[in-house]
Amino acid sequence: MVISRFRGLSGYDDISHFVTTRHGGVSSGTYASMNPCVYTADDVDKVKENLRILSEAVGIVRERIIMPRQVHGNRVRAIDSTFLSLEMAEREKYLDGVDALVTDLPDICVSVSTADCVPILLYSPIRKVIAAVHAGWRGTVAGIAREAVRFMRERYGCESDDLVVGIGPSISPSAFEVGEEVVDAFRGAGFPMDGLLARDPEMGKAHIDLWEANRWCLLEIGVRPERIEIAGICTYACSEDYFSARRLGIKSGRILTGIFMKGMKK
Repeated sequence: MVISRFRGLSGYDDISHFVTTRHGGVSSGTYASMNPCVYTADDVDKVKENLRILSEAVGIVRERIIMPRQVHGNRVRAIDSTFLSLEMAEREKYLDGVDALVTDLPDICVSVSTADCVPILLYSPIRKVIAAVHAGWRGTVAGIAREAVRFMRERYGCESDDLVVGIGPSISPSAFEVGEEVVDAFRGAGFPMDGLLARDPEMGKAHIDLWEANRWCLLEIGVRPERIEIAGICTYACSEDYFSARRLGIKSGRILTGIFMKGMKK
């Protein structure tokens, strides 16, 4: 299968991470072919097989790939030993309505699924803490990236300026045309619109830069600019390689973006 990675995060030997593409799985139609997301209408057995392929490719047990049921909010949850002790039904309840996961446990992959929304990975090399964030435009307005950093800081003692961040493939500013209600939401939340908003010179339609919006949130809470890597890959323009809900419709596959810390070698 084909996987994308960030240069910055790839420089750390004690972690592994991935961004799936559409290639290398067994799904068909608008889910073709590597759709590893359980929260889609894809055939369950095909999703399981995709997850098996993915887990073998990245070197982690399939059952340890944890993904939340996202709702475009700003709730952050920890994956800890208490979570691992829960029965499956309790785990699903814990993960429902969550848009960011954080853990300090080895061999636990925190992940998020996207198809135009912004996936963000964070890593603290000093505290050995990782996070995966799903930032749609509503979550971005609600400051989900900032909330994830705050959670890492308050629960695990991470320093903002220690974090290494990757902002993954998602819809680009040129493709993300929005209504005025979206513009108003960003403006009302205090975002610097001069750097985020552009208008089509002919029609005057608004376009929002979600990459820069999330970068701004990270900078605002103290992440160092040189430690933020933006993939710069537009899912809408590159829909043959990455799932795009705007191109393929809601009933389509999802990109899975995940990160995990490697266990101690025996």
